[in-house]
Amino acid sequence: MEKENTEGSQRRKFLKFGLLAGGATLAGLGIQKTLHADTIPESGKKVKLMTADGKLVEVDSNHMKHHIAESTISDIQSREGIEGKKFVMVIDLARCANARKCIEGCQKMHHKRPPVEWIKVKKMQDANDTAPYWMAQPCFHCDNPPCTKVCPVDATFKRKDGVVLIDNNRCIGCRFCMAACPYNARVFNWGKNWGTSDAAVVSCPTPGNNDSNDSTRTNYNNDSIETSLQDKMGTVSKCDFCVSMARQSKLPDCVTSCPNGTLLYGDANEDTVTNGDETFRLSELIRDRAGYRYLEELGTEPRVYYLPAVQRNFPFEDDKVAHNTTE
Repeated sequence: MEKENTEGSQRRKFLKFGLLAGGATLAGLGIQKTLHADTIPESGKKVKLMTADGKLVEVDSNHMKHHIAESTISDIQSREGIEGKKFVMVIDLARCANARKCIEGCQKMHHKRPPVEWIKVKKMQDANDTAPYWMAQPCFHCDNPPCTKVCPVDATFKRKDGVVLIDNNRCIGCRFCMAACPYNARVFNWGKNWGTSDAAVVSCPTPGNNDSNDSTRTNYNNDSIETSLQDKMGTVSKCDFCVSMARQSKLPDCVTSCPNGTLLYGDANEDTVTNGDETFRLSELIRDRAGYRYLEELGTEPRVYYLPAVQRNFPFEDDKVAHNTTE
């Protein structure tokens, strides 16, 4: 146990450098490999990295090469996804206290306001004689998504990196995808400024307008499907797994906003998930904590895993907002 705590501490320190864990090339950073590497003077400042086999190594900061994220991502790139990645999320139900900070972080990030919520926190109870618990529910980004199969215009699609997105320039507002989703993860934009904060007010086109040259799409960093605010009237929106932030080696705001470290985000190919303070091997976490996928019997193959609400960090409180257990 002491060894595990030591390793966990090392991993947390490693994350303080802003890395999300991986192989020799990690979170947009890579060791500078060149024939003249021995001529680069060392700074004396060491940076900790995790190798593909889970070992921590130290590298001089001068031997690190920072790769700046592309400033422009085309719609083709947005539809294909990030090469070599398989994004995944783990939600620890033992930590969820219904603080709703994940919802607030998501709404701030995407310039949303009630009644629009891309993440929902629900009171769950498996049986009359069992204890209730809180359950955060984003889009599950299924590997076998029923929503993509019913869209008549290919507006919603599955990427190679596991993320399901919506192209609001294609969406005609038929809402077939909403009906097909068993998780109720999608929201319909009913009118101008529906659920949109003042910081992201944009003019809304008529429903079904698929003009790819219109300027109503508001983006964070560039003009692509990946970073679309999805504010068009008469179209559908949902959690996008914040893949535009992943391109910048950043965690989603829902993950970093949670005061209890409930949500963990990462890459299944690297077998690693993190909440920014703690890092875990995905396979070990699911195995050791009896992780499961919600309504997996439907065959949707969700990319969101849950850890059962056992050995909780707090007593269940049926309030609108529960305690911040980290204080």
